[in-house]
Amino acid sequence: MIIVLRPDSTSEQIDHVVQRITELGLKPHMSRGELRTIIGVIGDENKLQAEPLQAIPGVEQVLPILKPFKLASREFSRGDSVVAVGKVKIGGGHMAQIAGPCAIENAPVLDEIAGHIKKAGANILRGGAFKPRTSPYSFQGLGEEGLKILRDMGNKHDMPVVTEIMDIRQIALVDRYADMFQIGARNMQNFDLLKEIGQTRRAVLLKRGMSATVKDMLMSAEYVLAEGNPNVVLCERGVRSFEDSTRNMLDMSAVPNVKSMSHLPIIVDPSHATGRPDLIPSMAFAAVAAGADGVHIEVHSCPEKALSDGPQALLPKQYAELMERVRRLAEVVGKTF
Repeated sequence: MIIVLRPDSTSEQIDHVVQRITELGLKPHMSRGELRTIIGVIGDENKLQAEPLQAIPGVEQVLPILKPFKLASREFSRGDSVVAVGKVKIGGGHMAQIAGPCAIENAPVLDEIAGHIKKAGANILRGGAFKPRTSPYSFQGLGEEGLKILRDMGNKHDMPVVTEIMDIRQIALVDRYADMFQIGARNMQNFDLLKEIGQTRRAVLLKRGMSATVKDMLMSAEYVLAEGNPNVVLCERGVRSFEDSTRNMLDMSAVPNVKSMSHLPIIVDPSHATGRPDLIPSMAFAAVAAGADGVHIEVHSCPEKALSDGPQALLPKQYAELMERVRRLAEVVGKTF
C-alpha cells in the first residue's frame, strides 16, 4: 500500500501517519520527493482495510499495491531510481560500465587491467576476492588479501570497486573495502544474506539466479529494500536452458520487462551470459539498445593465464574497441557514462 501525503502536510501530520502504521504492526518506508512525500506500507495490508487512513489529516490518497514486490514496484516510485556507487551514478540516464577480471590474482595484474579499462571508459572496477566455484578444488579467491588489492587499485585509478559477497560472516569485512556488494546468481535467494545486506546502506548489485524468473529477482530485491537499503541495482546474466552453445541463455527481454514493473536500475552481464568473447560485443550493444543502465564485462590482460573464467574475458584492446562503440550507442538512446 502507498500513502500519498498532501504537498502542504506538516511534520506532525506525517509523524502521526507513521505512528498509526506502526501501531498496526506494519512497517512504514518513507520517500521524500521535491513536491511529494509518500509512505510505503509493508506487511499484511488486510490489517488496514478497516483503518480509515485517508481520513487522517495530511493524507491525500491511499493506493493499494497488488504486486508482491511493494517497494521495488513502479507504483512505489514512478521515476527511475538512481543508485550512487562512489562518484558513479547508475540509472536515470547514467550508465555503469563495470569491468575487470573474474578473480583478483595479484596487485600487478589488477593494476595493469584497471589502467586499461579506466582509459577505455570503465567507471567501476570489479574483481572477486571470494569465488563460488563448482569444484571445491578450483581457485577460491584470495580473501581479505584480495580485497586490500582491489581497494588499493580502486584508489590508484580513481574508480569505485565492486566484489562478490557469499556469506553473512563476510559483510563487515567486505564493507570495509568495497563500494558495492555483489550478490551472485547462486545467492540471489539467500534471504538471510539479503536481509543482512539490507541493513547496510552499501549499494548492492543483485544478479539474477540461474533458474529465477524476473518476479523472483524483484522479490529478492524486495528483501533488501524492506530492510531499509534502497540502493539496489539488478543484473541480468542469463538463465539455464537447453541451449549448450553458450554458457547461459541471455534473456534480453528482462531489461524492458523489469523497466515496466520496477523503478530499479538494471544492467546486463554478457560475459557470464554467453561465456564467449565473440558474442560479448553484440550482446552489449543489444543491452544498451534494450534500455539497460550499464554492462558488466570481464577483462583480462592474459586470459590464458587467468585463475578463473579466462575463456570468457576480453583483452584490453577488445574492451577499448567495444567501449568506443557502446559510448556512441549510449548517446543515441540518451544515456551517458
